[in-house]
Amino acid sequence: MNRILLDQGLAPRAAAILRQAGLEKARNDGRVCVPLDHDSHAHLAVSGCGRPSGVLLRVEGLDAQGQADLIRSVCLQCETALSDGAAVSADCESIRIRRLPLR
Repeated sequence: MNRILLDQGLAPRAAAILRQAGLEKARNDGRVCVPLDHDSHAHLAVSGCGRPSGVLLRVEGLDAQGQADLIRSVCLQCETALSDGAAVSADCESIRIRRLPLR
């Protein structure tokens, strides 16, 4: 599912439903999510699920190549954890891994 921007006049619950649908698709397809939402790990914690794995980039101002390089590096370094289910946070200097489900 593509990221969707909802107008403020729409119900806040609509965003939650769409967000959950995206997580469900990623979980069912065995994918790793790379969300822009800094609350994404909170959503994983609330769901109590062991999937999908998520990678949150904690760095701003990277161009597309910098983002791709960081994502690639994280995926290579954290391959096993992401396969098993993990919430990963990364910047250009460090990577933090938390196994799913988050407690």
